[in-house]
Amino acid sequence: MAKLSVNVNKIATLRNARGGNVPNVLQVALDCERYGAQGITVHPRPDERHIRRTDVYDLKKVLTTEFNIEGNPDERFIRLIEEVRPAQVTMVPDAPDVLTSNAGWDVAKNYDHLCRLVERFRSWGVRTSIFIDTDLENISWAAKTGVDRIELYTEPYAANYARNREDAVRNYVAASAHAHALGLGINAGHDLSLENLRYFTEQLPHLDEVSIGHALIADALYLGLEQTIRQYREQLAL
Repeated sequence: MAKLSVNVNKIATLRNARGGNVPNVLQVALDCERYGAQGITVHPRPDERHIRRTDVYDLKKVLTTEFNIEGNPDERFIRLIEEVRPAQVTMVPDAPDVLTSNAGWDVAKNYDHLCRLVERFRSWGVRTSIFIDTDLENISWAAKTGVDRIELYTEPYAANYARNREDAVRNYVAASAHAHALGLGINAGHDLSLENLRYFTEQLPHLDEVSIGHALIADALYLGLEQTIRQYREQLAL
């Protein structure tokens, strides 16, 4: 069964909109764990418009499930990973001003850089993951870096799910099978929701983990956080 990692960036966005510490990011993350989340994800960005660097250090002290830190691996991000030593680092090729992650790595063009990063992070005991699309050659290049996992960028799947879910998932099925054959673990994230998650999970039997933030927090406005996490876990329980 794929694990659910809850991205708490949106909680930090809400807190920062008003100032102060309401809602409390640490408390929400701990509640997510208590309600059944099997991991917590954060994506600190240089402008700290949601998760702050201090949040990352504070979360590391209290979390008991897997801590996943996503981000563009510039020197500041690398130092953060070295100091925090999360369970997993997910390398995402975000520009500093991007609103949300909207593309995966071109691994061949960044091959030497990614190889160095993978070696460095793994030397610190951190599991490594590369944010990537479904191109099979690109996945083959990812495997050559020595990375532990890939995270499939699922916005195209989510955007096309309602129109034709079989077509929407087809490339992901092929990508997952190819990655698994190469010995890679498989994560997925971006716009996965209660509407489209079960079908995606059914079609990708080798899926290890999903990271979900925006849709999950939006659902929690209506269902409550505990019930929402329970329902997401149910979608993954095949």
